[in-house]
Amino acid sequence: MATAIGEKIRAQRKLLKLTLDQLAEKTGSSKSYIWELENRPVVRPSAEKIARIAEVFGVTVEFLMDDDKQEFSGADADKVFFRRVSRLDATKRAQLEKFLNAIDDDD
Repeated sequence: MATAIGEKIRAQRKLLKLTLDQLAEKTGSSKSYIWELENRPVVRPSAEKIARIAEVFGVTVEFLMDDDKQEFSGADADKVFFRRVSRLDATKRAQLEKFLNAIDDDD
């Protein structure tokens, strides 16, 4: 019987139409490692691997790790977005700011 995190990984992978091989490649993991995460009754993935999987899925690590959280909410999506923005260099951040100002122009 799979763990809650394994079920979430499988569901997100299928939602994005990724094969085990594709997810493994995108996360720097092996196919067997991803299979074990999805199917083994007890798994203890590294924080680094979970972070990579969350990034590929566009979800938070907290979402994957929280057994009680079954839905990825708008607040969760905002966290992902703001984390991505915080990693941008100054030039890209300025470009994003300019774009946001252009589309938010209510005048």
